[in-house]
Amino acid sequence: MQATRILSLLALCGGLAACGQSTGEQVVYGASAGALGSLLLDGNPVTGAAVGTAANLIYCKENPGKC
Repeated sequence: MQATRILSLLALCGGLAACGQSTGEQVVYGASAGALGSLLLDGNPVTGAAVGTAANLIYCKENPGKC
């Protein structure tokens, strides 16, 4: 069980590292990473998806050279 959680967290980090080239990709990647992280932490996946989307959009708009 612990190995599954560690692998899931690594997958989440990989998802967060991928910003996306278009706004649509940024929304999908952010929502996926946020929902997955929320599920791993026993939170609300809809809230996690919303927070992940907002965080990824803001990061990519503020740091266009890193996405």
